[in-house]
Amino acid sequence: MKKLVLVVACALLDADNRVLIARRPEGKAMAGLWEFPGGKVEDGESPEAALIRELGEELGVNVTKACLAPLTFASHDYESFHLLMPLFVCRRWTGIAEAREGQTLRWVRPSNLREFAMPPADEPLISSLIDLF
Repeated sequence: MKKLVLVVACALLDADNRVLIARRPEGKAMAGLWEFPGGKVEDGESPEAALIRELGEELGVNVTKACLAPLTFASHDYESFHLLMPLFVCRRWTGIAEAREGQTLRWVRPSNLREFAMPPADEPLISSLIDLF
C-alpha cells in the first residue's frame, strides 16, 4: 500500500489576473518543472496553516486564512506514493513575492499555463483556473 502524501498549493492571483508559478530548482525532484507554490502539510497542521507557512518561507509573502479560497484538488498516483493536493486561490497578501529557495518565478495568464511543463499532479488544476475567467 502506498503512502498518502498531503501537499497544498496556491494560485496567487495579481491585479491583472495573472497566476504565480515557480520553476523547481536543480537538485530537487522534478527539477525544471513549473508548479504552483506550496508544500507538504506537516503532522498536526491544517492545509491552510501549511500554505500560509510555505508561502512565507518560499516567497516572503504574508497571507491570512480568510484570504485563501479552496478551488479544486488533484489526486495523483506516483510510483512510490499517492499525492492529494488541494489548490487554494489567493488574491490578497502583503509583501512582494520573491524567490527565496532558488526557484524561478513567473506571472502567467491562466490561459497560458499549458505552455509550461508541470508535474503530472499540477496539470489537471489548470482547467479550474482557466474557468475562473
